[in-house]
Amino acid sequence: MRSGASAPLALADTGHGIQAFARRQVGRLVGVGLFALAAFGVASLATWNVADPSFSHATNNTVTNAMGYAGAVFSDLAMQFFGLAAVAALVPTVIWGFLLFSARGVDRLPKRGLSWFGFALLAAAMVGCVVPPKTWPLPTGLGGVFGDMVLKIPGVVIGGYPTGLIASIIAILLSAPALWLFAHGSALIGRKNGFAVMEDEPAVDPREDDLLFDNDEDEGDEGILALGAITHWWLSLRAWMHRRAVRRRQERDEYEPEMEQRSTAWRRAAERVESAEFAEQRMSQDGRARVEPEFFAAMVNDRSASLDPDDADIFDDRFDNAGEDADFDDEPVVQRRGAPTAKVQPFRSDAATRVEAPAARPVPGARVQREAQTSLIGSEKFEMPSLHFLSEPKNVVRDASLSKDALEQNARLLEGVLEDFGVKGEIIAVRPGPVVTLYELEPAPGIKSSRVIGLSDDIARSMSAIACRVAVVPGRNAIGIELPNAKRETVYLREILASRDFETTKAKLALALGKTINGEAVIVDIAKMPHVLVAGTTGSGKSVAINTMILSLLYRLTPQDCRLIMIDPKMLELSVYDGIPHLLTPVVTDPKKAVVALKWTVREMEDRYRKMSKVGVRNIDGFNARVSQADKKGEKISRTVQTGFDRQTGEAIYETENLDLEPMPYIVVIIDEMADLMMVAGKDIEGAVQRLAQMARAAGIHVIMATQRPSVDVITGTIKANFPTRISFQVTSKIDSRTILGEQ
Repeated sequence: MRSGASAPLALADTGHGIQAFARRQVGRLVGVGLFALAAFGVASLATWNVADPSFSHATNNTVTNAMGYAGAVFSDLAMQFFGLAAVAALVPTVIWGFLLFSARGVDRLPKRGLSWFGFALLAAAMVGCVVPPKTWPLPTGLGGVFGDMVLKIPGVVIGGYPTGLIASIIAILLSAPALWLFAHGSALIGRKNGFAVMEDEPAVDPREDDLLFDNDEDEGDEGILALGAITHWWLSLRAWMHRRAVRRRQERDEYEPEMEQRSTAWRRAAERVESAEFAEQRMSQDGRARVEPEFFAAMVNDRSASLDPDDADIFDDRFDNAGEDADFDDEPVVQRRGAPTAKVQPFRSDAATRVEAPAARPVPGARVQREAQTSLIGSEKFEMPSLHFLSEPKNVVRDASLSKDALEQNARLLEGVLEDFGVKGEIIAVRPGPVVTLYELEPAPGIKSSRVIGLSDDIARSMSAIACRVAVVPGRNAIGIELPNAKRETVYLREILASRDFETTKAKLALALGKTINGEAVIVDIAKMPHVLVAGTTGSGKSVAINTMILSLLYRLTPQDCRLIMIDPKMLELSVYDGIPHLLTPVVTDPKKAVVALKWTVREMEDRYRKMSKVGVRNIDGFNARVSQADKKGEKISRTVQTGFDRQTGEAIYETENLDLEPMPYIVVIIDEMADLMMVAGKDIEGAVQRLAQMARAAGIHVIMATQRPSVDVITGTIKANFPTRISFQVTSKIDSRTILGEQ
């Protein structure tokens, strides 16, 4: 109670004290909200990714922003409009939050808000004076759209976008008004109760509505009365909620069965005993147990380990007065029933040590970020196809059968299967992949590899697998056993083409073939193969492999770097590529015209050899490097040629020949069905393919040939000898497998 004021007067002024107290509490809540907003903005900007979905970028990519989709949208808008100055624009938010939380208040909100926005514009312009690096993913400068807009004003005077020294001068000139706007917008100046007093203002009515709350003053008894009233209401509400919760809990306990928990525990124990009896029945006659992915035997031998801690008191209550059954723990169940002693594979304490983690997904390259932010300015250069044409990898939950525990159980089961057939050894490593899982077996001394390889069909039958492949792991004392996964994982081409490995590979003609057994991306160079022979029946994936190779070339090389010749007698698979700029000729579907196309390719190869001979290089890479070097220096490639002898003196006559040469692109010839061509013109096709396979590598011409009938009349010995790289999918017979791979 204030001095000199009577009690009735103090009670009459209590309403004003409650209003002041309420306004201060609201101000504190607003201050906390501003702190949260600033933290949200900083976290969103710190984890900003241009590839995240937002208002300016429609995509199905997973949001990587720490604040989720809202953070991705906020950070994208902030970076688009303010650039890097968006971080500085959040500083006044923190200062406002501190002033409101400390009950100092922020007056003249509209004016300070305008100053805040003006500071953000000038800060964006100052940041925009810095030259953006090459890795900057946005089409605007570092100051965003607003920064470029402000810098266009001096650009009208100087006749262009300010750079260099002029940009530095503009940034220095803008720093002074930017600092003043920052101080005024942050409520650091122009206050009577702020951090500094720069202006003299008239006294403000404490009841004025344009203030967020009143200035600090001594409330006296009014504030104490208001605080006491709010505290009383809060405690009364908590007491009522507590009484209601106790009453509901009592009502629920009255209707619950008393022995429900005990009966549930007995049911769980009975299920475990039945499982133990089932495991006992699986014992073989010779006393060796077939160990499958269960722990029955270990549970029977140690009942205490098989019971939950919550069930222990139930068994104690039931067996204290059970007579002979009190010795239940002293004798194992298996021995009391007269079962033979089982030789059980011990459970490895380091079960997860031999199970290797799946390979990580390929790291996206810079191409993903470049395509995520499209440019509004057209370009005359050739643009690569967009990755959006390809299906995005789906975030599929990993199959439960590929967990570490499941793979460890399968490894122990495989050891038991091999032991049944008399093969002793240990699975030392398990490598899960997208389609198959590799189990590395280290056989015991004296075990022949051929013996294990001959058991492939029996292993597949015992493991309930479709097929099993067994082979020696090169360079290691281990035998690899490949078993298919229960659920095949789809390998997406976009994931490999967008990876950093595919973008930074040094391969001239990189092909993305898929993933290895371990899940690592397979990227090969056809220039080193140098020709590929693909075989497989209809529906085995041969056409998918051909399309994958074509798309790998189209997504990496321009028409100036690589040209294609496609021969498709079936008129189905390659006709969709008709009209692309990489084609030297429309897709050839007539077998007779295919002979002409192959003969033209042979003549082009011979012509390239003559050009390389004149320049004095060995391959197409050296030729293109020599021509590019001459173009950079502005020189012309020439050579001195002897044309004859002088009749009078007998001396040799030399002439200088200027060579008008251009860089030569790689040429990839793709033949989709070799069998149809061999039926029409077998000798001509075989002769052209043989000559290309023998000599075309140095000239930069490579052949990809596919067939669904790899018989000896299609893949002749001459063709087979000149195609060192072969890819085989499922074939119809062992003879075809021997023809294409040399093995079954």
